[in-house]
Amino acid sequence: MLTIDLNGKTAIVTGASHGIGYGVALMLAKSGCDIAACGRSAASSADVKDFIAEIEQTGRKVFYKSVDVKSEDKINQFVNDVIADFGRIDILVSNAGANRFTSPEQCDSDFWNENANLNLKSHWMISKACYPELKKNDGSIIIMSSNHAFSTLPNCFPYNVTKAGLVGMVKSLALQWGPEVRVIGLAPGFIETQGGEKWFESFPNPQAKRKEILDIHPMRKFGTVNDIGAFCAFLSSDYAGFITGTTYLIDGGRSAVMQDK
Repeated sequence: MLTIDLNGKTAIVTGASHGIGYGVALMLAKSGCDIAACGRSAASSADVKDFIAEIEQTGRKVFYKSVDVKSEDKINQFVNDVIADFGRIDILVSNAGANRFTSPEQCDSDFWNENANLNLKSHWMISKACYPELKKNDGSIIIMSSNHAFSTLPNCFPYNVTKAGLVGMVKSLALQWGPEVRVIGLAPGFIETQGGEKWFESFPNPQAKRKEILDIHPMRKFGTVNDIGAFCAFLSSDYAGFITGTTYLIDGGRSAVMQDK
């Protein structure tokens, strides 16, 4: 039986209080990893308390701080706090981001900058902040992109642009920081999250829309946050020691469909 063993390692997971980040942190903890997490939610909020309790149930140490990842000073302080508390960083999963869409002609500079700072620049800043520790520990970086980096839809600008930029970032960092640090991208498709549910609820018939989208997935299901988390655990392990500089599309076969109905 293949067992992923991350005992003795510390992982930073951004955007961890809900959604994909929550699943990533949980699966890393179940693999033996201590978790240093950040997110938009206050440490005193109900979702963060639930997050901390679930990680603690795995027997792993957990640290959480509310951090604006668009601020380089706050990122650097968070990374310093993690080093002071845990003594090391072995894994970074840079997941924080938001679905912020419009059309190219309606996008103004403020909307562009907000998207670029959150969904692109922040991943570079936290990777750079963690690099010295990761280099010492032969660590790994996983950057969360999106299937929109490879194929997209109308009115998803400039989110899709930033996610495509992350594919280039993964390549650049892998070339620059190897062999000590491996850098990998993940591009999830439709994952069951609260954000996804809100999107379905924006349609007159949410159930009909859900069925329509499911029907264009060969797997006839959406992914789960644990699906993404389990792959992150594998990519962080010694089993993935020859993987770097690439971005994996995880979309239930959606990208294989040539034409929608």
